[in-house]
Amino acid sequence: MSEKINVGDKAPDFELIKPDGSMFRLKDQLKDTNVVLYFYPKDNTPGCTKQACGFRDQYEVFKEHEAEVVGISSDNSDSHDKFERSHRLPFVLLSDTDNKVRNLFGVPRKFGIIPGRVTYVIDKNGIVRYIFNSMTRPLEHVKNALDVLKDIEKK
Repeated sequence: MSEKINVGDKAPDFELIKPDGSMFRLKDQLKDTNVVLYFYPKDNTPGCTKQACGFRDQYEVFKEHEAEVVGISSDNSDSHDKFERSHRLPFVLLSDTDNKVRNLFGVPRKFGIIPGRVTYVIDKNGIVRYIFNSMTRPLEHVKNALDVLKDIEKK
């Protein structure tokens, strides 16, 4: 695992292929919006579904606060595609099958084996403004990220 990212750090840039085959690059997205980047353990599990649907239900509010939501797990694109379609997710889910991006951000594992659930709010300048790490409170990731974006707007 690489060094853990902290609030105030420049977010490391990365590229992952989107389910449609196009490339997602963090640096390119930050030219247009803030990014709420959330790492989650697995598609279609109770906590991950609750979290994804929470982001879905507040997606228009995130857009109003000039933010794009991006989810990352080690599931493959087919799994993401099914998860997105079955829950009508309006944001992109990226596959990090080799955990390179997860490790780049220093996302911890629970009990050393279960991929962690961590959300990062990254402003348009690429600065990490907020980090929330909780396996058991998936909806707080959504609420807290929105609160941080409201604070960014005020400044």
